Amino acid sequence: MKPIVKISLLAFAWFLSFIAGSLSGLIHPACYAYAGAVVPLLLALVYLPAASAMQRFGAATVLNGVLLVLFLIAGEADTAFVVGIILLTVAAEIIRNRCGYGTVRGVRLSFLPLAYSFFAYTIHWWTDTEGSLAAAVEEMRPGYDALMRPVIDNTPMLVFVLLLTIPVAILAMRLAEKLEKKQVEVLK
Repeated sequence: MKPIVKISLLAFAWFLSFIAGSLSGLIHPACYAYAGAVVPLLLALVYLPAASAMQRFGAATVLNGVLLVLFLIAGEADTAFVVGIILLTVAAEIIRNRCGYGTVRGVRLSFLPLAYSFFAYTIHWWTDTEGSLAAAVEEMRPGYDALMRPVIDNTPMLVFVLLLTIPVAILAMRLAEKLEKKQVEVLK
């Protein structure tokens, strides 16, 4: 498969991982708010082959860049998302540059900031609570906004889930390495 086709398909899979996380909100607002802790299980499966295919600058930039463009087109990218996704992408690219583009260590460590990418999308609940509640009234089933408020106000749970994302990201990358052994073999 040509590298450009492979990276394009991986960028689309990255986007679909975000859609899956977002759709979890149909179950309950807490699922949407905290899905970022489990979405890395999907993201690692996409990032590992992207990083092994692009053993230079750009794997994180392409994945989150395509995501950002698609969310801007869909009108789903607020300022907090744009700033968050850019900062997480820059952090991932810097880490990978410092650790080595062609190393397993570089891929593993650069995935840690990328694991928080879904939270860049959901952070609007905490940066624009009133706007998020108003949008829920317009877009979701009746009473969804009332279900959101306790989730938004539960700061200890948010902190716990943000901290939980680190071991989940580490586990996710280790699982991806076991499932995608050929991708790891091309790295040092």
